[in-house]
Amino acid sequence: MNIELSQMYHIYNQGNNRETIFHEKGDYKVFLRAVKKYILPNCSIVAYCLMPNHFHFEIYSNKRSVEKIPLGDINVSRLSNGFRLLQSHYAQYFNDKYARTGSLFRQKTKAKSLDFGKENSRLIAMQYIHQNPVKHGLVRNIADWPYSSIREYMGLVDKGICNKKLAMSLIDLQQRDFQWDAYQSYDELVIQSLFSRKSRARYLYT
Repeated sequence: MNIELSQMYHIYNQGNNRETIFHEKGDYKVFLRAVKKYILPNCSIVAYCLMPNHFHFEIYSNKRSVEKIPLGDINVSRLSNGFRLLQSHYAQYFNDKYARTGSLFRQKTKAKSLDFGKENSRLIAMQYIHQNPVKHGLVRNIADWPYSSIREYMGLVDKGICNKKLAMSLIDLQQRDFQWDAYQSYDELVIQSLFSRKSRARYLYT
């Protein structure tokens, strides 16, 4: 996918054959440390959620995101390469730890532009991402899931990886209304039109 400047994207991938990619707390921590190394320097993170067998990121692209660098015989954006390195680094850690071999993630990481199509897609994406643990029955309250950015926005952690100030301006969020907004639900057809397999998500890299 050709990453464009100053655009919001929903980027996601899952374990190969829907395999579990996080078994315990330490795995999530290793992945997030790698996010800080490979993703954070190349974009602004607006929201994220790590689930046992997949992940979601909502990011806003900057000049560094779209810079092209050589990768073999092709040129890719720094953001695309960052996600490639993130998954490669984590897969090596995971395979060593759990004595496994082979690909951990699906080959194609997907990126969906949130700046074309339905109105309020940026906000819907954030809500969809934060509500994932409840949807999948992992917790009853979104704030109880420790591996998403919802706790950053609710002031439950001191430090995080999201650019909250930027997010508030880009999505037109109001802090006083955030907890109410975070629990708003949308018709499933609206969600599917944005994020399902039938939506026009592009591959982040080939």
